[in-house]
Amino acid sequence: MRAASLDEACALLVEGADETKLIAGGQSLVPMLAMRLTRPSRLVDINEIAALKQITIDGGAARTGACARQAVVARDDRLYERVPLLRRTLAWVGHTQTRNRGTIGGSLAHADPAAELPLTAQVLEARLHIRSARRQRVSSAADFFVGPLTTALEADECLHEIEWPVWAERRSGCAFTEVSRRHGDFAMIAACAQVALGEDGRCTRAAFGLAGGATTAIAFPALAARLVGTKLEDGVVRDVCQDAAAELDPAGDLHASAAYRKHLATVLAARVLREAYTEAYAMAGAGSRPSPR
Repeated sequence: MRAASLDEACALLVEGADETKLIAGGQSLVPMLAMRLTRPSRLVDINEIAALKQITIDGGAARTGACARQAVVARDDRLYERVPLLRRTLAWVGHTQTRNRGTIGGSLAHADPAAELPLTAQVLEARLHIRSARRQRVSSAADFFVGPLTTALEADECLHEIEWPVWAERRSGCAFTEVSRRHGDFAMIAACAQVALGEDGRCTRAAFGLAGGATTAIAFPALAARLVGTKLEDGVVRDVCQDAAAELDPAGDLHASAAYRKHLATVLAARVLREAYTEAYAMAGAGSRPSPR
């Protein structure tokens, strides 16, 4: 059945309890249905709710509705100027066809530990706005992702908006990369970073994280704090990234051993930090931010 409003969708969730699932883009849910990994008795289509598709810029934050298409978000230049890491991230998500249908909220609610958008939400410390018929609440990204394919959403709740913090620093740069078997697959390891610099070229703020090596994507704010005051010298970056990889507990499989994934995490984390630093340094005289990939 199709919900005409967010209130109606929340009411239908109350009626259906655990037997109802929301569907918008379907790029995560439909494959799970096909593999019999989930078998709800009812689907509620929220695809036509205009309030869930809005993209707004509001002072220190940018907001995307949960049903905003990934391709639409990636093309939005206003959003790119304020939250450039989103476009960098989406370049690695699936393929053109999946991004045309897939939604921002759908990927976050699916919570695959190797997915790109949950990683970026963790690194940027996104705030997730949640609605139900009984209440409204806001969850931090750190609290939202509980485990593999598991979030803090309760059975009658709907993710309706994501608030992405905007870094005020003009000299800032970001980067995203991953290694997968082929482009569009979920990553064996993914890494992203954002760095801000002072006039002397020293780091004033940093954030980075990894996905694919634990039960959820992980950001490392305490480790990132060690980069502040440095020029991201090789030794500093190496030590921080090795410590980050040590916090992972990846599983080995036929594609890569656990040891290889940890090595990959160290390499990719260092790569995105250096790329973010290089872009931030170049922003001093730049008129606009370069496009991704």
